[in-house]
Amino acid sequence: MRETNWAGNRTFTAERLLRPRTIEQVREAVAGASAVKALGSGHCFNDIADCPSGVQLDLSALDVETELDAEAATVTVPAAARYGDVAVQVYEAGFALANLASLPHCTVAGTVATATHGSGRRNQSLASAVSGLELVTADGDLRTYERHDGVVVGLGALGVVTRLTLDLVPSFELRQDVFDGLPWESAYEHFEEIQAAGYSVSLFTNWARDTIDQVWVKGSGQPGADFFGAKAADAPRHPAHAAGIPADNCTRQLGVPGPWHERIPHFRLDFTPSVGNELQTEYFVPIRHAVAAMEALRGIGHRLAPVLLVSEIRTVAGDELWLSPFHGGDRLALHFTWQPDEDAVRALLPVMEERLAPFGVRPHWGKLFHRAADYPKLADFRALADELDPDGKFRSPFVRRHVFGEL
Repeated sequence: MRETNWAGNRTFTAERLLRPRTIEQVREAVAGASAVKALGSGHCFNDIADCPSGVQLDLSALDVETELDAEAATVTVPAAARYGDVAVQVYEAGFALANLASLPHCTVAGTVATATHGSGRRNQSLASAVSGLELVTADGDLRTYERHDGVVVGLGALGVVTRLTLDLVPSFELRQDVFDGLPWESAYEHFEEIQAAGYSVSLFTNWARDTIDQVWVKGSGQPGADFFGAKAADAPRHPAHAAGIPADNCTRQLGVPGPWHERIPHFRLDFTPSVGNELQTEYFVPIRHAVAAMEALRGIGHRLAPVLLVSEIRTVAGDELWLSPFHGGDRLALHFTWQPDEDAVRALLPVMEERLAPFGVRPHWGKLFHRAADYPKLADFRALADELDPDGKFRSPFVRRHVFGEL
């Protein structure tokens, strides 16, 4: 039985872990449980995947095949499929997913349920590619939804997702160029230009140094040797290069073109992702507040840096999914990969959220945060959860706290 999450900072408290092999077994397990939660890759850093005194379902053995519909340009995948594996199948058929997260190791259902994202000024979160899904609700019924903005980012509060359909685009190639030492003044003055310079652009910093450590530009063009004052890297870089971490597990750099699925993620599927046992936090603010939000965090950079491995700055296009942090408009994403010191991290979270509060901050659902945000469609989501789960068997402590506002 899996006892902890991916980072090892959460110990699960479910009484039982079941591994159903058929959808019928999922339905029976859900119908017969008083509390239930599906378990993905475990790449969440809070208790969103826990189910105290209940049943966790590991869907990795589910007998659901991947089905690619070339005419409709969609792929239907089992909930526990990893994005990296789906990407290879899609690529071999001449298609692509419009976006991928930094880590290809995570399951599709878990990634979608928490509105996990990649990067790109015009790229939406991974959840936005969902055109349909199958959901086992509290009474064991199997329901199918098509383009329903309320069920996609479900946080596990609506039921157990067994299958998802994702929209595809034609396959494409990208190159990945890394630059060292971007002046903060350039980042402020040219932020929109920098973010528009590639299909996906990420800035890496510890918030305390005089320059931004690195800029990663994933695109089709050649950005040159000088990038708004940053200089082209002379060797591959890990995002936490300043901490002395080698780039062995990172995707190919130095401007070598390659397939989309081997360039959009930061990390390779065949290696341990990122560092391993780090902790993570991520906040989102409307893009119009990008510079002000960065300045606010730089003001406490001396407090952040000792606890950080690295922080990433990027952008995500808006969507209309009810509980998506990107609901209603494009957002600046402020990601923090921390040293494995949860007490120190939790002491910083209220300070960071206070700094970002004037900008309408929203946290990432699957990462460490202090207080959840309000959402325009939150009341609608609560009503949908009450309809599908009247007895609250999917209403875990996380959901009660952050969705229903219960103690």
